[in-house]
Amino acid sequence: MKTPCPKAIAACCALAASILLTACGRADHDSFQGYVEGEYVYLSAPQAGYLKEPGTARGSRVAAGKAVFALDAEPDGQALAEAEARTGSARKKLQNLQTPRRPAEIAALQARLRAAEASLRLAEVQLKRQQELQRKNFVARSKVDEARSTRDQAAAEVDASKEQIASYRSTLGRQAELGAAASDVDAAAAQAAQKRWIVERKSVTAPAAGEIAETYYRPGEWVPAGAPVASLLPDGGRRVRFFVPETVVATIRPGDAIDASCDGCSAPIRARVDFVAPQAEYTPPVIYSSGSREKLVFRVEARPVPDQATQLRPGLPVDVRLVRQ
Repeated sequence: MKTPCPKAIAACCALAASILLTACGRADHDSFQGYVEGEYVYLSAPQAGYLKEPGTARGSRVAAGKAVFALDAEPDGQALAEAEARTGSARKKLQNLQTPRRPAEIAALQARLRAAEASLRLAEVQLKRQQELQRKNFVARSKVDEARSTRDQAAAEVDASKEQIASYRSTLGRQAELGAAASDVDAAAAQAAQKRWIVERKSVTAPAAGEIAETYYRPGEWVPAGAPVASLLPDGGRRVRFFVPETVVATIRPGDAIDASCDGCSAPIRARVDFVAPQAEYTPPVIYSSGSREKLVFRVEARPVPDQATQLRPGLPVDVRLVRQ
């Protein structure tokens, strides 16, 4: 057998090494390294108070609208009861001004009017009699004046009874009084609504389904206003974050699909790109040359589909591959 020439062997080895280096240096522009980021919701109450109920323990799941924790509502609950009582009192006063008197009260006034009219008729008869007697000089003029005064008093009683009946048949209050009473009702109702809002916010519910990641207070501890008591990781609060070189960023658009693979995942998890950073994450302190451009990377974020998002844990490293249509 003919022995190969050493020069030919060297040339073949050089060619193979060149092909191998070229294959190794060719970057995969559709596959990148990334990790899972969590968007936490920090649950707090707008008012201070003692932590009454711990609610859901950390690490457990909660449904949307489920109570996570509650603060002691006293003395805000007592203030609410007072405000509601004032509102009820104001409404009753307004109703009392708007409602006419009862029929029995009006009937009593009518009987009083009839008695006053009878007294007036009697006073008029006595006045005429005294005037006749005075013309015949049988009585002094003072008797006539006394009888006239009695007649005038009886007439005034009749007029007063008529006016009182007319007032009782209409609403008890005048228009200005009715307006003032209605304003009192509105003011009391607004104050009660404020107190009710404060009491209702002492119990905090989960805005979305997810997992309680951490709790920061124990029952009986004083919680300042606005201080987070628990952090919630919503099911839709997981994001896949990865970085792409400047040679690839121009080909990625929001809405593009990616597949994220992780250790222990039975199948790749589909996600949609919804953010591409407008500027590079790393800028070398040199003029952009052909060699330095490779150091530029851009952050890209994608949101997993809802039915697969719960498989991802924040901080989990993933292998991202672009799904080219």
